[in-house]
Amino acid sequence: MNAFKSIALPVWLRRFLRPLLDPYRRYRHARLIHAARIVAALLVSIMLTTGLNLPHGEWASVTLLIVIGGLQHHGNIGKKSVERAYGTLIGAALGLAVVAQENYFEVPVATYLLMSVACGFFAYHAIGKGGYTALLSAITLFIVAGHGDNPITDGLWRTVDILIGIVLALAFSFALPLYAVYSWRYNLATGLRNCATIHARIISGQPVTADEHLKLMSKLNANMVQLRSLMPSVSKEVKISMTELDAIQGHYRMCLSTLEILANLRPSGTDQNAMAQLQACLSGEHRQIRRQLVGMARALRDGATDRLERKPQTPDEEVHGVIPGELVGYRLLTLQLVNNLDGLQGLLAKTAGRWKI
Repeated sequence: MNAFKSIALPVWLRRFLRPLLDPYRRYRHARLIHAARIVAALLVSIMLTTGLNLPHGEWASVTLLIVIGGLQHHGNIGKKSVERAYGTLIGAALGLAVVAQENYFEVPVATYLLMSVACGFFAYHAIGKGGYTALLSAITLFIVAGHGDNPITDGLWRTVDILIGIVLALAFSFALPLYAVYSWRYNLATGLRNCATIHARIISGQPVTADEHLKLMSKLNANMVQLRSLMPSVSKEVKISMTELDAIQGHYRMCLSTLEILANLRPSGTDQNAMAQLQACLSGEHRQIRRQLVGMARALRDGATDRLERKPQTPDEEVHGVIPGELVGYRLLTLQLVNNLDGLQGLLAKTAGRWKI
């Protein structure tokens, strides 16, 4: 990945390739890029196996679709390809052994029992770690051996075709790679901007039971779940430890939870006097929260990580002496949100050199 970042291109070529080189554009058009990559990979697979007149060449295309058909992110493709390779080799070896014993002993019932027991073993290991490899081993066993009556030559050719499909899948995974870290960055940036919108609604007295507010909160919760699912791939791609990603996720989750509580503690939007007191007492904190949320979102979206190095301004403490008693809890939660955002900004600054690609 460092090599990928360090490639120097002429200015005119970089301008021409900007739509393809820009991470945000690749993120926005990820489905289109993925579909185009599958089309190109299948054309190469079909032409290669047909041109070489390989028997059962369709299995190369089937394997290619299995490996990268449903996977966009580069970090997942490499892992699935390795698991597919292991599953293929194990299943093919067993399939050839089944065919050999069937040709030698010619006892179909024993062959069926042997294959069923082998698949039962794989099914036992298909639940849990390494399950994909176990499942593919069972599938490849039947692809190579059939019901034990396939010729050994057919089994060998199908094994070769499957390995060709794996190689092509790996090769095309490097064509305009769609890194999981792109989705992680831009989804987190969108989430932080939505947090800023939610906070603005809360402090301005807009109704927190309105459909628009509830839809935004629902989007934020869905966004948090999506970010969690991306973390293993992000960790593999850019070498950020799961501990660091968990810490970032924890601060983001705390931000959402605090906003939900603030919405419930806030004075009624119809109480203009209380809202005016709220704005006057916590104006510094409110400005800081918005600056941090928007600043972190811009850093993630545009790569302007210098924003993350800026020290947050400490709000003026003198105004806090006039806070009414009924707003003390709201003020403490607001300060907690400020501290939480400080921690999130610090973690993003610490890891920026790795996720900024």
